[in-house]
Amino acid sequence: MAAGSRNQASNSLAIEGTQDRDERPMEMRSASLTEDETVARDEAALIQRCREGDLAAYGPLVREYQDRVYNLCLRMCGHRAEAEDLAQEAFVRAMESIGRFDGRARFYTWLFRIAVNVVISARRKSRRSTTFSIDGHDEDAQSSASPRLASDVEPPDESAEKREKKEFVLEALASLDEEYRCVITLRDVESFGYDEIAEILEVPIGTVKSRLHRARLALRKKLMPMLKTN
Repeated sequence: MAAGSRNQASNSLAIEGTQDRDERPMEMRSASLTEDETVARDEAALIQRCREGDLAAYGPLVREYQDRVYNLCLRMCGHRAEAEDLAQEAFVRAMESIGRFDGRARFYTWLFRIAVNVVISARRKSRRSTTFSIDGHDEDAQSSASPRLASDVEPPDESAEKREKKEFVLEALASLDEEYRCVITLRDVESFGYDEIAEILEVPIGTVKSRLHRARLALRKKLMPMLKTN
């Protein structure tokens, strides 16, 4: 895709309202796509139009999945602004390569695979510490040696002890190796099934299960100081 077309496409894919977006439960977000055959047929038709060069057909696909892709990027990178950029980059890359989408994988797992690769590639390139405070405000990247994931905005009556525990959990998750953090995010945060995670990561289901088991053990070890106090 030419630079001008890419810029035009990128501008048309701007993700709006992400800072105040609610993170709905997975079963609510995906029910229409997994249970409604009419929607599935409509999605297939939109994808086919995109493959034929109709960029206008891409807009509904972006609107359908932008919340989930953004949330994945946010959990993996820790900054809202960066997550927006990465999510937008994932959609641009997906649009550029949609002609090669053959339908053997489910579209949303194919899209999430692109998003995961975009985030991992960006993190490997930057190699910088990223921090994100518990109340949702960016902090100086040099104020902490380890990254912290963004959490949901806390209600005003949240106890200081509960806030401290949540921050501890988020820091522990953020300190995991990339592959562990990725599989826990997909399974325990986004609630993907093992088969879906296998598609996204392009690994056998057995690998997903063993990686998730090791990831949970590693996370539990990091959380042990807090667990001992309870």
